[in-house]
Amino acid sequence: MKKIHFIAIGGSVMHSLALELKAQGWKVTGSDDEIREPARQKLAEAGLLPSYEGWNPQIITPDLDAVILGMHARSDNPELLAAQKLGLPIYSFPEFIRHQSQNKQRIVIAGSHGKTTITAMIMHVLRSLKYDFSYLVGAPVKGFEKNVHLGKDDPILLVEGDEYLASVLDPRPKFLLYQPHLVVITGIAWDHVNVFPTVQSYNEQFVQLVKSLPKAGVCIYNREDKTVKEIVLKNYNKETQYLYPYSTPPYRVRNQRAIIKLEHIKFPLKIFGKHNASNVAAAWQVCKLLGVEIQEFAKVIAQFEGAGMRLQKVFESENLIIIRDFAHAPSKVKASVDAVLQFYKNFNVIACLELHTFSSLNKSFINQYRNALKKVKNKIVLVNPNVLLLKKLPSLTRQDIQKAFNDKNLLFTQTGRELKEFIQKMIKGKSVVLLMSSGDLDGLDPTTLSS
Repeated sequence: MKKIHFIAIGGSVMHSLALELKAQGWKVTGSDDEIREPARQKLAEAGLLPSYEGWNPQIITPDLDAVILGMHARSDNPELLAAQKLGLPIYSFPEFIRHQSQNKQRIVIAGSHGKTTITAMIMHVLRSLKYDFSYLVGAPVKGFEKNVHLGKDDPILLVEGDEYLASVLDPRPKFLLYQPHLVVITGIAWDHVNVFPTVQSYNEQFVQLVKSLPKAGVCIYNREDKTVKEIVLKNYNKETQYLYPYSTPPYRVRNQRAIIKLEHIKFPLKIFGKHNASNVAAAWQVCKLLGVEIQEFAKVIAQFEGAGMRLQKVFESENLIIIRDFAHAPSKVKASVDAVLQFYKNFNVIACLELHTFSSLNKSFINQYRNALKKVKNKIVLVNPNVLLLKKLPSLTRQDIQKAFNDKNLLFTQTGRELKEFIQKMIKGKSVVLLMSSGDLDGLDPTTLSS
């Protein structure tokens, strides 16, 4: 039995990988200084929840086959120091997954937006058509019990690969560590200002991704994104690599029903939004290269219901619809707002955005949200002061937010309680409430808005 220890086991992918290795028969231990739901419950059910919060270097023993280091852990972490002293193999999770997928065709979905949904779409299609494949995705996908699966004999590894740094020991973007044979680049919009302080430093990560492709490597890219197109065309190897551009296919909405035309086939979608039509086109390019026929793809993707927290309908009554969305970066917010406005044309739309990430709360970045909510009549921005304190950032006022968003009509709040009050006052007639956040909206339960 192989023995492995996770430092910072509570992370989204970290706990999912721990569960997968436990199911495969590994002896797994882990630690963290804070574990939130749903990771806490899942680890507890598998018998992997640490009995204490914090770090214990005594648990790092010479018989460990490997240590997996989460990005949350710092360089002075006592367990990390103990592992280094013993000379144990220490991996970031993308490096470990690459190590376990040596003989698989590795497909990485990258980009500033859309990568979770595209990964989930491909997973849905491949499973429906009985393909054997391993995967890593950052959100729950209907029909899949786990977010990580590593089958020993699977010929394919499908990964949602992001550009954030792998670990404190390895400051490379995660998507580079998978060493993909095929990569999709959906769009590039500056993010993660805490590690990429300039647009140029952020874009450089995607330059490296294109250059890292091997001989006969494939790059599927969004030709409608100017930055993506420029980076790909400038940096790919014309003699040894293959390019497959894609663009948004014809898409329309009629009577709250989304219709798309792909290749020569028209079919309905259960998801909506122009950005999701583009996501379908990207997923199709990957599936086509894996041998899927367009008729098969259209039939299966028409039943796709989306990934968790991606324009996910969490409540519906005769006069009220509540949608929960993970959108937090400016490009994602704009895409989600446009999608809801187009799909629910005759509804009273209420858009609520929580600024929760380091970038979104940083005064050097926040101007990127300029006009992000301008199209919506009713809009609210939530900034939790406790999150600012935790991230050691200066306070943000209503005036700061309105100036950054170029919108004097948006409301500003610092609590989930007041956010709920604002929303309930705005609900009139047939209404749609769009709740956008990578956090928890200061504890607001979306389903309580109807009461």
